[in-house]
Amino acid sequence: MSNALPLGLAAALAAGPALAQPAQADTATQQTVVVTGERVGTLPWTSPATFNSVDGEQIRHGQMQINLGEGLGLVPGLIVRERGNYAQDLQISMRGFGARAPFGVRGLRLYVDGIPISSPDGQGQSAGFPLSAADRIDVIRGPFAALFGNASGGVIALTTAEGAAHGHEWRSGLALGEQGLWRASTQASGAMGSWHYLVDASAMATDGLRPQAEASRATGYAKLGTRWDGGKLTLLAMRQVSRAQDPLGLTRAEWDADPFQTTPVALSFNTRKWVQLNQGGAALQQQLGGGHALEAMAYAGTRTLTQYQAIPVGAQNAPGSGGGMFELDRNHHGANLRWVWHSQPWRVLAGVQQDDQREDRLGYNNYTGPASAPEQLGVQGLLRRDETNRAESTSPYAQFEWTADALTLAGGVRSTRVTLSSADRYIAPGNGDDSGRVRYSATQPTLGLRLALAPELQAFISAGRGLETPTLNEVAYRPDGTSGMNTDLRAATSTQVEAGLRGRGAWGAWSATAFHIRTTDEIAVATNRGGRATYQNAGATRRLGLELSGDGEWELDAAGGGTLQAAAALTWMRATYVDGFLTCTASPCATPNVPIAAGSTMPALPRLAGRLALTWQPQPMPGVSFTAELPFASAVWTDDRHSDHAAGYALINLSARFTQKVGAWTWRQFLRVDNLLDQRYAGSVIVNEGNGRFFETAPGRNFAVGIEASLRY
Repeated sequence: MSNALPLGLAAALAAGPALAQPAQADTATQQTVVVTGERVGTLPWTSPATFNSVDGEQIRHGQMQINLGEGLGLVPGLIVRERGNYAQDLQISMRGFGARAPFGVRGLRLYVDGIPISSPDGQGQSAGFPLSAADRIDVIRGPFAALFGNASGGVIALTTAEGAAHGHEWRSGLALGEQGLWRASTQASGAMGSWHYLVDASAMATDGLRPQAEASRATGYAKLGTRWDGGKLTLLAMRQVSRAQDPLGLTRAEWDADPFQTTPVALSFNTRKWVQLNQGGAALQQQLGGGHALEAMAYAGTRTLTQYQAIPVGAQNAPGSGGGMFELDRNHHGANLRWVWHSQPWRVLAGVQQDDQREDRLGYNNYTGPASAPEQLGVQGLLRRDETNRAESTSPYAQFEWTADALTLAGGVRSTRVTLSSADRYIAPGNGDDSGRVRYSATQPTLGLRLALAPELQAFISAGRGLETPTLNEVAYRPDGTSGMNTDLRAATSTQVEAGLRGRGAWGAWSATAFHIRTTDEIAVATNRGGRATYQNAGATRRLGLELSGDGEWELDAAGGGTLQAAAALTWMRATYVDGFLTCTASPCATPNVPIAAGSTMPALPRLAGRLALTWQPQPMPGVSFTAELPFASAVWTDDRHSDHAAGYALINLSARFTQKVGAWTWRQFLRVDNLLDQRYAGSVIVNEGNGRFFETAPGRNFAVGIEASLRY
């Protein structure tokens, strides 16, 4: 683990034992982790928060480096489920937050080098992570994650590598999989005088697991920095272009008949998506003397999107419909300024963060000709929606940490205010003015205590309050069909408490954490009609869980010798609706009419999930390792009324990794087979899908190979 995360995040204390890493030496506990934005924290051993860090080497070597979940399977409490659909991104949840998202990521904060790739209203896209350039990925969950502000049920932050202090490094790799899947990347890094640089480019493409699932993505990332006495400047830039067809989900009948088919409406409407992202930022740190420092970050970017959906022609023709095809042109920017003071045993900071996005959204029919006899489907038709939406977030914050040998007391408070507004320019008979503005605010305090019970045993406890506002899409329309934004939809607030133990020894480290989360005003579907989904507050929910993790390394004396590394992560969670409510589970549905009983289990959340991994490095074969992984998850409900479920699974993944060093060159190769027993299972479910197309297919047995070369000079 490196000494610090770069400036810019908006953050919390860093804590929790890192998985798949040997125990830290005592001297390491004196290093500082800066979770950028609102820094205060030490390495996991002396912090009361729950934190895991996955090294970039672990993310890259032996992996396709395409999806975020490849390297994060051994983080407890985190579930990353691949949809097999690059048009809708991954389904990511952390202690239950984020599972309700039918597409993209909600309820979690995502960052790259301290710059948010989550919008102020809580939506994000994990495809924006440049995995080939990663130095590490940090995962924060629990009460301290709430210090990131709105929609921070958890935090995933990728930090890219920095150029070496001296010299240069070049690295390129190629990986090939089934269904025409390939990924290529190249990177150059190093130092020129007082400046260090990183330039990374990657691309991937696939024919798709099912028909209408082709996808491609190209990403470029650049990082330039310099240091001086007491100061540091970092400049960042990223560009990404992606194209993906959308195979949609499958109904139960379609799934049972053939899970590798595509529902016919995806083909007839030619469902697809195109996205272009540009983003840049700058971060500055300056020591002022006397333990004081100023840190500032600013960023700006654009995101354009075009998407064709499979909304039936009849629904698109409804007076209030927004059509079946839309275009989005978004501008976003933000800044974070803070003061930091450090004088043992205290570390204190205070600052303010501002994030703002503005988007112009146009909606069109996804067909031409009359609705009674469409001439062509899957093409841009008549205009049905024209509006400008804006999301703004302002958050002053303060944090502190007091650390002694056997005790750490840490806490903070963040005051979050989010404003969502819309200016509607498409006014027509049956489609009134949906303009409006709504504001949400909350104070989010967090407090934690760490106590050393023995030299190699720590106890910790923390509590905090979180906020998750509705997204712009969720407040766009009112359930009763009248004009205007849904200003009655309240933000969900959560109270989190966690307590745990962590230990370490010569063999490795372990952690056990119990948590309780009670959320009020949980957001749920209200109605589905005319191509519109509206939302309501479903009352209170409760999540009760236990996270266990550990890793170790042992020398083997048996024939072949070498070392054996073992790592495990296990999460048990019971997530239920405390209050009963009415909802719509089909489309069209103009009035909530299906009762959801109090005590019902929330959908898309397995009761049990985890991963086991064993890696053998044989002594006679230096640079060679063999790994067996067992990812598993129990069954999940597809919707609130429990009309169907996706079965649990337990898979076997095998891989072999090889490394050779020849002078200044390093060569690496990998072979892997995932789902060795060719189990058929749903990779994810689309929660509360109005047409019953809940199931998204996971790959069967599949093979992949890769090679990478690097040169230092």
